[in-house]
Amino acid sequence: MARPRLDSEARAGLSLIAPPFLYALVILAAPLATILAYSFLTDGYLEVLPEGTLQNYGQVLTDPIVRAVMLRSLIVAAVVTFATVVTAFPIAYYVSFMVRPERKAMWLFLITIPFWTSYLIRVFLWKVILGYNGVVNSSLTGLGIIDEPLTFILYNVNAIVITLAHAYAPFAILPIFVALEKIDRSLLEAGRDLGESRLMTFWRVTLPLAMPGVIAATLIVFIPTIGDYVTPEVIGGGKIPMIANMIQVQMLALDNRPLGSALAVTAMVIVALVSALFLFLNRRFLKVRS
Repeated sequence: MARPRLDSEARAGLSLIAPPFLYALVILAAPLATILAYSFLTDGYLEVLPEGTLQNYGQVLTDPIVRAVMLRSLIVAAVVTFATVVTAFPIAYYVSFMVRPERKAMWLFLITIPFWTSYLIRVFLWKVILGYNGVVNSSLTGLGIIDEPLTFILYNVNAIVITLAHAYAPFAILPIFVALEKIDRSLLEAGRDLGESRLMTFWRVTLPLAMPGVIAATLIVFIPTIGDYVTPEVIGGGKIPMIANMIQVQMLALDNRPLGSALAVTAMVIVALVSALFLFLNRRFLKVRS
């Protein structure tokens, strides 16, 4: 009697997860499979020829322009991730350890306020802030600090990093805050009772236990920023393209879908390898700390 009951429960479970699984398969897997298939096809004049080739990947790996843009994307994503996580950790720590429990909900509410507006609007706001006649230049000119508006604070890599770090800050704060909330406070008290200073208790207890949140924040920020299209286009003025901008040019402007697909697949593989390496190093770190 037990076996038929288990089979019926299994069928009920499968019927429950089947719709979302099929939906995810169609929405996510099908486009990825299409891009992968296109990357091995040959580009013709205004059409894609059904002829298999590895030339697209050869061009991706050997073209110096592609390598430069890919390297720039990796560096920008790494700097944005580092700046965002380093900035987010103190905020999450303060909310978790310093704010009274009845006020934490209000702080989280304030942290999520940027989600109320569109990401595109936030990017344009930073263009207004950093523009030639923007808030920064107008303030500095009004205070007499500068005679002419600064031209180097917009349309460069620094402006892109600032904009992306601001846009993804809540995505870093929230997972770190959740990880800090899960830490048993008695462990911190035990560390203090054993004669450890606050700094050493943080280094030996708090930080290792918060690493899952730091990892989540790192991946949540790193993965989308390396493929960001809007910010380099708007804040960079189209002069500092990243890999997503190059893919857009190949797919639409040049109508070279096979090469654009090869660029997309290569970028996804690089992101997957970097993420896997980071997770591996983190596991080794946790083993050493334990």
